[in-house]
Amino acid sequence: MNFHEYQAKELFSQYGIPVPAGKVADTADAAVAAAKAVGGDSWVIKAQIHAGGRGKAGGVKLVRSLDEVRAVSENMLGMEITTYQTGGLALPVHQVLVAEATDIDQELYLSVLIDRANRCVMFMGSAAGGVDIEQVAKDSPEKIINVRVNIAAGLQDYQARQIGFGMGLSGKQTNQLVRIMQALYKLTMDKDLSLVEVNPLIIDGNGDLIALDAKINADGNALFRHPRLAEMRDESQEDPIELAASKHDLNYVTLDGDIACMVNGAGLAMATMDVIKLNGGDPANFLDVGGGTDAERVKEAFKLILSGDRVKAILVNIFGGIVRCDLIAEGIINAAQEIDITVPLIVRLEGTNVDKGKQMLQDSDIDVIVANDLNDGARKAVQAAREQA
Repeated sequence: MNFHEYQAKELFSQYGIPVPAGKVADTADAAVAAAKAVGGDSWVIKAQIHAGGRGKAGGVKLVRSLDEVRAVSENMLGMEITTYQTGGLALPVHQVLVAEATDIDQELYLSVLIDRANRCVMFMGSAAGGVDIEQVAKDSPEKIINVRVNIAAGLQDYQARQIGFGMGLSGKQTNQLVRIMQALYKLTMDKDLSLVEVNPLIIDGNGDLIALDAKINADGNALFRHPRLAEMRDESQEDPIELAASKHDLNYVTLDGDIACMVNGAGLAMATMDVIKLNGGDPANFLDVGGGTDAERVKEAFKLILSGDRVKAILVNIFGGIVRCDLIAEGIINAAQEIDITVPLIVRLEGTNVDKGKQMLQDSDIDVIVANDLNDGARKAVQAAREQA
Protein backbone atom coordinates (compact mmCIF):
# COMPACT_ATOMS: atom_id res chain seq x y z
CA MET A 1 0.00 0.00 0.00
CA ASN A 2 1.33 3.42 -1.00
CA PHE A 3 0.90 6.68 0.88
CA HIS A 4 0.61 10.28 -0.18
CA GLU A 5 3.50 12.58 0.67
CA TYR A 6 1.49 14.48 3.28
CA GLN A 7 0.56 11.19 4.99
CA ALA A 8 4.18 10.05 4.99
CA LYS A 9 5.28 13.35 6.48
CA GLU A 10 2.67 13.05 9.22
CA LEU A 11 4.25 9.71 10.15
CA PHE A 12 7.72 11.28 9.95
CA SER A 13 6.67 14.01 12.36
CA GLN A 14 5.30 11.47 14.82
CA TYR A 15 8.75 9.88 14.94
CA GLY A 16 10.65 13.15 15.27
CA ILE A 17 11.97 13.34 11.71
CA PRO A 18 12.24 17.00 10.64
CA VAL A 19 10.00 18.01 7.73
CA PRO A 20 8.98 21.41 6.34
CA ALA A 21 5.78 22.89 7.75
CA GLY A 22 2.85 22.11 5.48
CA LYS A 23 -0.88 21.47 5.27
CA VAL A 24 -3.00 19.51 2.83
CA ALA A 25 -5.92 21.09 0.98
CA ASP A 26 -8.64 19.86 -1.36
CA THR A 27 -9.93 23.24 -2.62
CA ALA A 28 -8.29 26.49 -3.70
CA ASP A 29 -9.80 28.29 -0.68
CA ALA A 30 -8.42 25.62 1.65
CA ALA A 31 -5.01 25.99 -0.02
CA VAL A 32 -4.98 29.73 0.67
CA ALA A 33 -5.97 29.09 4.29
CA ALA A 34 -3.20 26.48 4.53
CA ALA A 35 -0.63 28.95 3.20
CA LYS A 36 -1.70 31.50 5.81
CA ALA A 37 -1.45 28.88 8.56
CA VAL A 38 2.02 27.77 7.39
CA GLY A 39 3.19 31.38 7.28
CA GLY A 40 5.95 33.03 5.31
CA ASP A 41 5.84 34.73 1.94
CA SER A 42 6.57 31.83 -0.41
CA TRP A 43 5.30 28.27 -0.59
CA VAL A 44 5.58 25.08 -2.63
CA ILE A 45 2.35 23.62 -3.99
CA LYS A 46 2.68 19.86 -4.52
CA ALA A 47 0.10 17.64 -6.20
CA GLN A 48 -0.65 14.56 -4.11
CA ILE A 49 -0.42 11.41 -6.22
CA HIS A 50 1.16 8.00 -5.65
CA ALA A 51 4.14 8.56 -7.95
CA GLY A 52 7.42 10.37 -8.27
CA GLY A 53 8.34 12.67 -11.13
CA ARG A 54 5.53 15.11 -10.34
CA GLY A 55 7.69 18.17 -10.88
CA LYS A 56 8.41 17.35 -14.52
CA ALA A 57 4.67 16.84 -15.09
CA GLY A 58 3.64 20.19 -13.60
CA GLY A 59 2.74 18.83 -10.20
CA VAL A 60 5.16 20.92 -8.11
CA LYS A 61 5.16 24.73 -8.24
CA LEU A 62 6.90 27.48 -6.24
CA VAL A 63 4.59 30.43 -5.54
CA ARG A 64 5.24 33.80 -3.91
CA SER A 65 1.80 35.23 -3.19
CA LEU A 66 -1.59 34.08 -1.93
CA ASP A 67 -3.08 34.87 -5.33
CA GLU A 68 -0.58 32.46 -6.87
CA VAL A 69 -1.45 29.87 -4.23
CA ARG A 70 -5.09 30.10 -5.27
CA ALA A 71 -4.42 30.05 -9.01
CA VAL A 72 -1.92 27.20 -8.96
CA SER A 73 -3.99 25.07 -6.56
CA GLU A 74 -7.12 25.63 -8.64
CA ASN A 75 -5.23 24.48 -11.72
CA MET A 76 -3.71 21.39 -10.05
CA LEU A 77 -6.83 20.13 -8.34
CA GLY A 78 -8.73 17.94 -10.75
CA MET A 79 -5.86 17.49 -13.18
CA GLU A 80 -4.48 14.06 -14.07
CA ILE A 81 -0.76 13.34 -13.98
CA THR A 82 1.20 10.68 -15.81
CA THR A 83 4.85 10.08 -14.92
CA TYR A 84 7.41 7.35 -15.47
CA GLN A 85 6.22 5.77 -12.20
CA THR A 86 2.47 5.62 -12.91
CA GLY A 87 2.66 2.59 -15.19
CA GLY A 88 0.72 4.31 -17.97
CA LEU A 89 -2.10 5.40 -15.66
CA ALA A 90 -3.20 9.03 -15.41
CA LEU A 91 -3.54 9.62 -11.65
CA PRO A 92 -6.12 12.18 -10.49
CA VAL A 93 -5.14 15.03 -8.18
CA HIS A 94 -7.70 15.44 -5.40
CA GLN A 95 -5.42 17.16 -2.86
CA VAL A 96 -2.41 19.45 -2.81
CA LEU A 97 0.21 19.91 -0.11
CA VAL A 98 0.99 23.54 0.68
CA ALA A 99 4.47 23.56 2.24
CA GLU A 100 6.83 26.29 3.30
CA ALA A 101 9.55 27.08 0.77
CA THR A 102 12.91 25.92 2.09
CA ASP A 103 16.42 27.09 1.26
CA ILE A 104 18.38 24.21 -0.23
CA ASP A 105 22.17 24.05 -0.04
CA GLN A 106 22.48 20.38 -1.03
CA GLU A 107 20.20 17.48 -1.96
CA LEU A 108 20.90 14.00 -0.58
CA TYR A 109 19.21 10.62 -0.94
CA LEU A 110 18.21 8.26 1.89
CA SER A 111 16.01 5.17 1.90
CA VAL A 112 15.11 2.11 3.95
CA LEU A 113 13.97 -1.08 2.26
CA ILE A 114 13.64 -4.80 2.79
CA ASP A 115 16.65 -6.66 1.39
CA ARG A 116 14.95 -9.98 0.68
CA ALA A 117 18.07 -11.64 -0.71
CA ASN A 118 19.93 -11.10 2.58
CA ARG A 119 16.82 -11.24 4.80
CA CYS A 120 17.45 -7.92 6.48
CA VAL A 121 16.64 -4.22 6.41
CA MET A 122 18.95 -2.13 4.26
CA PHE A 123 19.68 1.60 4.24
CA MET A 124 20.82 3.33 1.08
CA GLY A 125 22.39 6.78 1.11
CA SER A 126 23.90 9.01 -1.53
CA ALA A 127 25.15 12.55 -1.93
CA ALA A 128 23.49 12.49 -5.36
CA GLY A 129 19.96 13.26 -4.20
CA GLY A 130 17.05 14.88 -5.99
CA VAL A 131 17.36 12.63 -9.06
CA ASP A 132 16.27 9.10 -9.93
CA ILE A 133 18.33 6.77 -7.75
CA GLU A 134 18.05 4.10 -10.47
CA GLN A 135 19.97 6.38 -12.82
CA VAL A 136 22.61 7.05 -10.16
CA ALA A 137 22.98 3.30 -9.59
CA LYS A 138 23.44 2.80 -13.33
CA ASP A 139 25.81 5.68 -14.06
CA SER A 140 27.67 6.17 -10.76
CA PRO A 141 27.17 3.17 -8.46
CA GLU A 142 30.13 4.24 -6.34
CA LYS A 143 28.02 7.18 -5.11
CA ILE A 144 25.60 4.87 -3.28
CA ILE A 145 26.42 3.64 0.23
CA ASN A 146 24.59 0.54 1.47
CA VAL A 147 24.28 -0.56 5.09
CA ARG A 148 22.58 -3.82 6.08
CA VAL A 149 20.98 -4.03 9.50
CA ASN A 150 20.97 -7.19 11.60
CA ILE A 151 17.37 -7.49 12.78
CA ALA A 152 18.40 -8.99 16.11
CA ALA A 153 20.80 -6.13 16.91
CA GLY A 154 18.96 -3.28 15.21
CA LEU A 155 20.51 -0.26 13.51
CA GLN A 156 23.77 0.74 15.15
CA ASP A 157 24.90 4.37 15.33
CA TYR A 158 28.21 3.56 13.67
CA GLN A 159 26.30 2.29 10.63
CA ALA A 160 24.45 5.58 10.32
CA ARG A 161 27.75 7.46 10.68
CA GLN A 162 29.16 5.31 7.90
CA ILE A 163 26.53 6.67 5.53
CA GLY A 164 27.02 10.21 6.84
CA PHE A 165 30.77 10.09 6.26
CA GLY A 166 30.19 8.55 2.83
CA MET A 167 27.94 11.47 1.88
CA GLY A 168 30.53 14.00 3.09
CA LEU A 169 28.46 15.40 5.95
CA SER A 170 29.87 17.52 8.75
CA GLY A 171 29.99 16.26 12.33
CA LYS A 172 26.80 18.11 13.25
CA GLN A 173 24.99 16.84 10.17
CA THR A 174 26.20 13.29 10.76
CA ASN A 175 24.76 13.39 14.28
CA GLN A 176 21.45 14.60 12.83
CA LEU A 177 21.56 11.80 10.28
CA VAL A 178 22.04 9.23 13.07
CA ARG A 179 18.86 10.46 14.77
CA ILE A 180 16.93 10.51 11.49
CA MET A 181 18.03 6.99 10.53
CA GLN A 182 17.22 5.59 13.95
CA ALA A 183 13.75 7.16 13.70
CA LEU A 184 13.26 5.78 10.18
CA TYR A 185 14.31 2.33 11.33
CA LYS A 186 11.86 2.42 14.26
CA LEU A 187 9.07 3.66 11.96
CA THR A 188 9.80 0.88 9.48
CA MET A 189 9.74 -1.84 12.12
CA ASP A 190 6.75 -0.45 14.05
CA LYS A 191 4.54 -0.08 10.98
CA ASP A 192 5.69 -3.07 8.90
CA LEU A 193 6.86 -0.85 6.05
CA SER A 194 8.53 -2.29 2.96
CA LEU A 195 10.00 0.97 1.65
CA VAL A 196 10.73 4.44 3.00
CA GLU A 197 12.37 6.91 0.63
CA VAL A 198 13.52 10.47 1.35
CA ASN A 199 14.48 12.10 -1.92
CA PRO A 200 15.66 14.66 -1.39
CA LEU A 201 16.91 14.78 2.14
CA ILE A 202 18.24 18.33 2.08
CA ILE A 203 20.81 20.43 3.88
CA ASP A 204 19.00 23.73 4.38
CA GLY A 205 20.37 27.26 4.64
CA ASN A 206 21.16 26.72 8.32
CA GLY A 207 23.16 23.57 7.61
CA ASP A 208 20.48 21.25 9.03
CA LEU A 209 19.02 18.06 7.56
CA ILE A 210 15.34 18.13 6.58
CA ALA A 211 13.20 15.53 4.82
CA LEU A 212 11.93 17.61 1.91
CA ASP A 213 10.04 14.72 0.33
CA ALA A 214 8.72 11.43 1.69
CA LYS A 215 7.60 8.21 0.09
CA ILE A 216 6.30 5.22 2.05
CA ASN A 217 5.10 1.78 1.05
CA ALA A 218 3.56 -0.55 3.63
CA ASP A 219 3.34 -4.34 3.45
CA GLY A 220 -0.28 -5.01 2.51
CA ASN A 221 -0.15 -8.40 4.22
CA ALA A 222 0.49 -6.68 7.56
CA LEU A 223 -2.21 -4.00 7.35
CA PHE A 224 -4.53 -6.02 9.60
CA ARG A 225 -2.16 -5.01 12.41
CA HIS A 226 -2.36 -1.32 11.48
CA PRO A 227 -5.98 -0.22 10.99
CA ARG A 228 -5.04 3.47 11.07
CA LEU A 229 -2.64 2.95 8.18
CA ALA A 230 -5.30 1.01 6.28
CA GLU A 231 -7.64 3.99 6.65
CA MET A 232 -5.13 6.12 4.73
CA ARG A 233 -5.61 4.08 1.56
CA ASP A 234 -6.58 6.18 -1.46
CA GLU A 235 -8.26 3.86 -3.95
CA SER A 236 -8.43 6.59 -6.60
CA GLN A 237 -4.66 6.21 -7.04
CA GLU A 238 -4.83 2.50 -7.86
CA ASP A 239 -5.30 0.65 -11.12
CA PRO A 240 -9.10 0.11 -11.25
CA ILE A 241 -8.73 -3.48 -12.47
CA GLU A 242 -6.23 -4.34 -9.73
CA LEU A 243 -8.50 -2.68 -7.18
CA ALA A 244 -11.52 -4.70 -8.34
CA ALA A 245 -9.40 -7.86 -8.25
CA SER A 246 -8.38 -7.25 -4.64
CA LYS A 247 -12.03 -7.04 -3.62
CA HIS A 248 -12.55 -10.57 -4.96
CA ASP A 249 -9.33 -11.88 -3.37
CA LEU A 250 -7.68 -12.21 -6.77
CA ASN A 251 -4.00 -11.44 -7.23
CA TYR A 252 -3.85 -9.28 -10.35
CA VAL A 253 -1.16 -7.08 -11.90
CA THR A 254 -1.69 -5.20 -15.16
CA LEU A 255 1.03 -5.68 -17.81
CA ASP A 256 1.62 -4.26 -21.29
CA GLY A 257 0.91 -7.29 -23.51
CA ASP A 258 -2.17 -8.62 -25.30
CA ILE A 259 -2.47 -12.24 -24.05
CA ALA A 260 -4.52 -12.39 -20.86
CA CYS A 261 -3.59 -15.12 -18.38
CA MET A 262 -5.77 -16.82 -15.77
CA VAL A 263 -3.81 -19.27 -13.64
CA ASN A 264 -4.09 -20.86 -10.20
CA GLY A 265 -0.92 -20.43 -8.17
CA ALA A 266 1.65 -17.63 -8.28
CA GLY A 267 4.51 -19.87 -9.38
CA LEU A 268 2.49 -21.40 -12.19
CA ALA A 269 1.34 -17.91 -13.21
CA MET A 270 4.96 -16.74 -13.47
CA ALA A 271 5.86 -19.85 -15.47
CA THR A 272 2.90 -19.27 -17.77
CA MET A 273 4.04 -15.73 -18.54
CA ASP A 274 7.58 -16.97 -19.17
CA VAL A 275 6.38 -19.61 -21.64
CA ILE A 276 4.25 -17.02 -23.46
CA LYS A 277 7.34 -14.83 -23.80
CA LEU A 278 9.43 -17.79 -24.98
CA ASN A 279 6.87 -18.37 -27.73
CA GLY A 280 7.06 -14.77 -28.91
CA GLY A 281 4.01 -13.34 -27.13
CA ASP A 282 3.44 -10.74 -24.43
CA PRO A 283 1.25 -11.36 -21.34
CA ALA A 284 -1.39 -8.72 -20.59
CA ASN A 285 -1.53 -9.49 -16.91
CA PHE A 286 -0.49 -11.59 -13.96
CA LEU A 287 -3.58 -13.24 -12.51
CA ASP A 288 -3.51 -15.84 -9.77
CA VAL A 289 -7.04 -17.01 -8.96
CA GLY A 290 -5.76 -19.05 -6.01
CA GLY A 291 -5.43 -22.72 -5.23
CA GLY A 292 -8.95 -23.02 -3.84
CA THR A 293 -10.76 -21.15 -6.57
CA ASP A 294 -14.37 -21.87 -7.58
CA ALA A 295 -16.71 -21.22 -10.50
CA GLU A 296 -17.77 -17.80 -9.17
CA ARG A 297 -14.18 -16.60 -8.83
CA VAL A 298 -13.40 -17.80 -12.36
CA LYS A 299 -16.33 -15.75 -13.65
CA GLU A 300 -15.10 -12.62 -11.85
CA ALA A 301 -11.61 -13.23 -13.23
CA PHE A 302 -12.97 -13.26 -16.78
CA LYS A 303 -14.76 -9.98 -16.17
CA LEU A 304 -11.52 -8.42 -15.01
CA ILE A 305 -9.32 -9.52 -17.86
CA LEU A 306 -11.93 -8.51 -20.46
CA SER A 307 -12.50 -5.05 -18.95
CA GLY A 308 -9.57 -3.63 -20.94
CA ASP A 309 -9.35 -3.18 -24.71
CA ARG A 310 -5.87 -4.59 -25.39
CA VAL A 311 -6.58 -8.31 -24.89
CA LYS A 312 -6.47 -10.32 -28.12
CA ALA A 313 -6.47 -13.83 -26.61
CA ILE A 314 -7.01 -15.51 -23.24
CA LEU A 315 -4.94 -18.40 -21.92
CA VAL A 316 -6.42 -20.30 -18.97
CA ASN A 317 -3.84 -22.57 -17.32
CA ILE A 318 -5.17 -24.55 -14.37
CA PHE A 319 -3.57 -27.35 -12.40
CA GLY A 320 -6.27 -29.17 -10.46
CA GLY A 321 -4.75 -30.07 -7.14
CA ILE A 322 -6.92 -28.57 -4.43
CA VAL A 323 -9.50 -27.45 -6.99
CA ARG A 324 -11.06 -29.93 -9.44
CA CYS A 325 -10.76 -29.36 -13.16
CA ASP A 326 -14.48 -30.00 -13.70
CA LEU A 327 -15.30 -27.10 -11.37
CA ILE A 328 -12.98 -24.85 -13.34
CA ALA A 329 -14.60 -26.00 -16.59
CA GLU A 330 -18.01 -25.22 -15.08
CA GLY A 331 -16.79 -21.73 -14.18
CA ILE A 332 -15.44 -21.15 -17.69
CA ILE A 333 -18.69 -22.29 -19.28
CA ASN A 334 -20.83 -20.15 -16.95
CA ALA A 335 -18.62 -17.11 -17.55
CA ALA A 336 -18.70 -17.57 -21.33
CA GLN A 337 -22.50 -17.81 -21.25
CA GLU A 338 -22.83 -14.67 -19.16
CA ILE A 339 -19.99 -12.58 -20.62
CA ASP A 340 -19.49 -11.80 -24.27
CA ILE A 341 -16.03 -13.27 -24.89
CA THR A 342 -15.03 -11.82 -28.26
CA VAL A 343 -11.41 -13.04 -28.32
CA PRO A 344 -10.00 -16.58 -28.71
CA LEU A 345 -10.09 -18.63 -25.49
CA ILE A 346 -7.38 -21.24 -24.97
CA VAL A 347 -7.72 -23.60 -22.00
CA ARG A 348 -5.15 -25.99 -20.57
CA LEU A 349 -6.33 -28.20 -17.71
CA GLU A 350 -4.33 -30.77 -15.78
CA GLY A 351 -4.88 -32.66 -12.53
CA THR A 352 -7.93 -33.86 -10.64
CA ASN A 353 -10.88 -34.74 -12.91
CA VAL A 354 -9.03 -33.37 -15.94
CA ASP A 355 -10.77 -35.69 -18.41
CA LYS A 356 -14.17 -34.74 -17.08
CA GLY A 357 -13.28 -31.06 -17.29
CA LYS A 358 -12.06 -31.31 -20.89
CA GLN A 359 -15.17 -33.27 -21.87
CA MET A 360 -17.41 -30.58 -20.33
CA LEU A 361 -15.66 -27.93 -22.41
CA GLN A 362 -15.93 -29.97 -25.61
CA ASP A 363 -19.61 -30.71 -25.01
CA SER A 364 -20.46 -27.08 -24.29
CA ASP A 365 -21.56 -24.60 -26.93
CA ILE A 366 -18.75 -22.13 -26.17
CA ASP A 367 -15.93 -21.50 -28.63
CA VAL A 368 -12.86 -22.82 -26.82
CA ILE A 369 -9.46 -24.13 -27.93
CA VAL A 370 -8.31 -26.98 -25.69
CA ALA A 371 -4.53 -27.25 -25.21
CA ASN A 372 -2.67 -30.46 -24.41
CA ASP A 373 0.00 -28.88 -22.23
CA LEU A 374 1.42 -25.47 -21.27
CA ASN A 375 3.70 -25.14 -24.29
CA ASP A 376 0.86 -26.09 -26.59
CA GLY A 377 -1.41 -23.58 -24.87
CA ALA A 378 1.14 -20.78 -25.13
CA ARG A 379 1.77 -21.46 -28.83
CA LYS A 380 -1.94 -21.46 -29.59
CA ALA A 381 -2.48 -18.26 -27.58
CA VAL A 382 0.35 -16.43 -29.36
CA GLN A 383 -0.93 -17.56 -32.77
CA ALA A 384 -4.49 -16.56 -31.91
CA ALA A 385 -3.38 -13.11 -30.70
CA ARG A 386 -1.42 -12.53 -33.92
CA GLU A 387 -4.43 -13.44 -36.00
CA GLN A 388 -6.51 -10.88 -34.08
CA ALA A 389 -3.97 -8.08 -34.64
